[in-house]
Amino acid sequence: MLTQLTVSNYAIAERVELQFGKGMTALTGETGAGKSIVLDALGLAMGVRADAGAVRHGAKRADITATFDVSRIAEARQWLENHELDDDDNECILRRVISKDGRSRAYINGQPCPLAHLKDLGSALMDIHSQHQHQSLLRKETHRKLLDEFAAAEALGEQTRDAWKAWHKTRQRLTERQQNADEAEARLQLLRYQVEELDRLALEDGEQAELEKEQEQLSHADTVLHNSHQATLLCTEDENSAADLVRQALQQLEQLPVEVPALTETIQMLNEAQIQITEAGDNLRHFVEDYDADPARLAEVEERLSAIYQMARKHRITPETLPEFHQSLSAELASLDDGEGSVEKLEAELEEQRSHFNTLATELSNARQQAAANLDQRIAEELAQLSMPAVQFVTHLSRNKGDEPAPHGLEDIEFLVSANPGQPARPLAKVASGGELSRISLAIQVVVAQTSTTPTLVFDEVDVGIGGGTAEVVGRLLRSLGSNGQVLCVTHLAQVAAQCHQHLFVSKFTESDATYSKIESLDDDGRVNEVARMLGGVDMTEHTIAHAHEMFTKGQATHH
Repeated sequence: MLTQLTVSNYAIAERVELQFGKGMTALTGETGAGKSIVLDALGLAMGVRADAGAVRHGAKRADITATFDVSRIAEARQWLENHELDDDDNECILRRVISKDGRSRAYINGQPCPLAHLKDLGSALMDIHSQHQHQSLLRKETHRKLLDEFAAAEALGEQTRDAWKAWHKTRQRLTERQQNADEAEARLQLLRYQVEELDRLALEDGEQAELEKEQEQLSHADTVLHNSHQATLLCTEDENSAADLVRQALQQLEQLPVEVPALTETIQMLNEAQIQITEAGDNLRHFVEDYDADPARLAEVEERLSAIYQMARKHRITPETLPEFHQSLSAELASLDDGEGSVEKLEAELEEQRSHFNTLATELSNARQQAAANLDQRIAEELAQLSMPAVQFVTHLSRNKGDEPAPHGLEDIEFLVSANPGQPARPLAKVASGGELSRISLAIQVVVAQTSTTPTLVFDEVDVGIGGGTAEVVGRLLRSLGSNGQVLCVTHLAQVAAQCHQHLFVSKFTESDATYSKIESLDDDGRVNEVARMLGGVDMTEHTIAHAHEMFTKGQATHH
């Protein structure tokens, strides 16, 4: 529920602070006084686009703050919690700051936020009905939206649209696949040939590097064998081998006439060297005896590497990327041949999605048909109260032409009206006059609002073209709606204003060549005077004031 609105430097309003309560609040005032300021300001707080003209002349910025009590609005509390903007005291503050250059900033509970967040959250807090909706009421899209809201089938309608989108996307893919069938078949044949070649090559990750290493070893086998044999001879097998030379050195030292302590370590080193040279010679001899150059294996390795290099050149890639390339082609082949991209697979998917759409759309149709009958009856009751008992209102559901699914379901929806008994029902645009359309619009909005979960309903001059006893009925309807929540209405009808719970009077004045708008909450005496002004204009007589007092007293007493 809206509890407070603060407006600074907006339009011709320098500073406005308003408190709101439950029930019906009427905004009245002379033409041009600025009655629309409150509703326009609320619209901006709800995320409506702004322009530089919104800022009061001479000011740097306009600042609008709307405060709501969300203790009973579960949807709003959940939204705030999901976006980590919730407040412990169940208060929600929407703020909009508009600079004179047209730029604006949005805030929720003091935190900066995108403008879209104001719109999302605002839709759960307030619903604004304006006289401009008369024009939207002539469009079938509006009829469908209103019926789905009345049927509480918005979620089902969204699911139906999502199912249609999935079906439509798959159909597009299938059409493209069928139109490019020749190209796809050629690509399929090429892929099969290329994958078969790579399958036969069967190259494993790292295999090429191992083969190149092995090739390097095998290609130098003769040199390795020759040099190893020569090393064996030099170590132990020649007449002047290293082992013999060390042995001779030891013999010389062992034949010394006296023991020389300084040579003890040297003699030990020569003994160890002799042992190590002998072991090295034995190892070399065994290596030479066991070494197999294997020219056949070398030929085999070189043939394998040649096949790898040739395949890489054929596909114009490096040999190292062949395994990854193989996997990529195999995946594409699977997709085209027997995967999600095949015609057969897409046809099966399309059929499954069509079936899912039909299930949802049929459920939606049933909900619409049941709601349509109830809506027609409820609107007929309201039209009778609005002095239009002969008007027959029909929510017409016509099956879509053709066999293809449509995003909105299985039927078109249109509001039809028969102005006189015996005449066929025809579209609103062809039957209703301006005044009739105004009353029909109000009847529809009142009925739809009664099923709305939005706690604050705003009506902007929806009573245009209505007068007399019908105007009193309009007041009762709006007050009745307010008794279940909160209703704000801009009105020029005394019969409506007399029945509100709270009355805001809008006026303007000029000071120092500047025009200002003033909004004040009226007490009972002020309300009687304003109702009298609405009845009789500027020159109010005792009779007019007495009539206004009677209307006010009756309007307040009727609902106690």
